[in-house]
Amino acid sequence: MKNIVVLVSGGGTNLQRIIDCIDNGEIPNAKISLVVADRACFGLERTDNHNIPTLLIPRGKTFSEELQQILPENTDLIVLAGFLSILNKEFCESFTGKIINIHPALLPKFGGKGMWGNYVHDAVLKGGEKESGATVHFVTPGIDEGEIILQKSFPVSKDETIETLAEKIHEIECEILPKAINNVLELPL
Repeated sequence: MKNIVVLVSGGGTNLQRIIDCIDNGEIPNAKISLVVADRACFGLERTDNHNIPTLLIPRGKTFSEELQQILPENTDLIVLAGFLSILNKEFCESFTGKIINIHPALLPKFGGKGMWGNYVHDAVLKGGEKESGATVHFVTPGIDEGEIILQKSFPVSKDETIETLAEKIHEIECEILPKAINNVLELPL
């Protein structure tokens, strides 16, 4: 059984997708051993009916150190699922190849500091991009600079809005995140 730790900052829709995929066997032989949030958020409440332990570590300079101290020793994968804090260099290097993130753009475009959520979608529209999508990538000390695991795109229509982009990208995230988790854990698809 592979052990996954999920980090969240918001509503936890990607966390819910992971929970559902484990429950329905789409992500086989895995369990979420811990969910950690960097602020009070609905993502923590999504674990209530699933017997998944949760922990709130307030964001700040010591977040990475505190996280490292409480991580289960048998953690196989750390998934950043709508997680907004930046993990420090030492933490990233300690878990090279074991931390993944889902990003609402086609990296390497529209990544880096300040590029999250609607800020990304707004930049895509203002940039006149012909396509957008989502990317799952390994986490490294450089923000959104890690190797791409899986990416899927769609054409951006002329009448696209931030809201319609967000909706389409969330559908893609729901599709590619479980596949990327299986790829990294080397589980059968």
